[in-house]
Amino acid sequence: MALTKERLEQLVEHSSDVVVGTDRKGVVVYYNDGAEEMLGYAEEEILGEFVGKLYPSVDEAKRVKRAMAEDAYGGIDTVTTFRTTFLSKSGEEIPVAISGTLLRDEHGEDDGTIGFAKDMREVLEREQLDTLGQVAIGLSHEIRSPLAVILNQAEMLESDLCELAGERDVSVETERLDAVRREIGRISETLDRLGQMVRDESYETVDYVGPARMVDLRKREAQPTGRDPRLEGLRILVADDDGGICRSMKEILEHHGCQVVVARDGADALAKAEARDFDAVLSDVVMPGLDGYELFQALRKVRPSLPVLMMTGFHYDKDHIIKRSKVAGLGTVIFKKPVDPMRLRDALAQAVGRDDKPEG
Repeated sequence: MALTKERLEQLVEHSSDVVVGTDRKGVVVYYNDGAEEMLGYAEEEILGEFVGKLYPSVDEAKRVKRAMAEDAYGGIDTVTTFRTTFLSKSGEEIPVAISGTLLRDEHGEDDGTIGFAKDMREVLEREQLDTLGQVAIGLSHEIRSPLAVILNQAEMLESDLCELAGERDVSVETERLDAVRREIGRISETLDRLGQMVRDESYETVDYVGPARMVDLRKREAQPTGRDPRLEGLRILVADDDGGICRSMKEILEHHGCQVVVARDGADALAKAEARDFDAVLSDVVMPGLDGYELFQALRKVRPSLPVLMMTGFHYDKDHIIKRSKVAGLGTVIFKKPVDPMRLRDALAQAVGRDDKPEG
């Protein structure tokens, strides 16, 4: 079907975008259905009025016309997706992007304007949500690292407390440590929900956050407070760019008889794995230089039988590092910070073939 002049006029008239035309004095001479829908003015309320009525100020209307006359926004006498603001009949300021042109008569004189305006509210809201999502993921990662240190230190403190107390009752003290773990659990769950909101692109926080859904990280089987014999003598390489995580992991693993070497990035970890033998590698997913996936791939070449376990502070696999590692053959447990110390011990024992449960 040929696009006739009449058909084109119908399309413009009924377009959902705002289309406004003015004469050389800035008086509105064309106003389509999309403009009525967005701005709230009926056609008879606008035709014959100065176009400045559709802007928050006359100065803003003049700024748009000046932009049309310049070469900086799409060419001489033209603007393309020029950002400005309309003012609706109800007083709402509506962000729009205008694509339009300055009309000229046969003598090259200003003869008016014609502009198509796109409602930018949804686009700007999406940009804000994307920014919020990036901030949320970064914040979640930064919070999880110190949480992991706190959780590991609580584990060490409980073990030291039981050893020093001997036969004395330390129930009050252990209850306080349990309270610390519960609060860590609440924070961790909130971070999980925040990550879920980002992944689902849903920010109805009232549906996610609430004390009734608090997770108690200590709800598990009774565990020994002394050393875990399954880990005795294991040589573990811990790779994480967070110094606090490295120190706390080293301390808690050494408490259970491991020999621990730390690396602050993937390249450092690879060099240390090439220089000496290890029984397992515990690696962060996101690191500068070599990330967890790249380290895993490199270790497969130089130490193909070396078990690699990964841990991450992110709620989901943002850069598909974990997914790529699984496809490449990673078969061990993937952790999420803060790492539960008992789960860590169980996973390490399983990875090295010492997965018999220790006696309590």
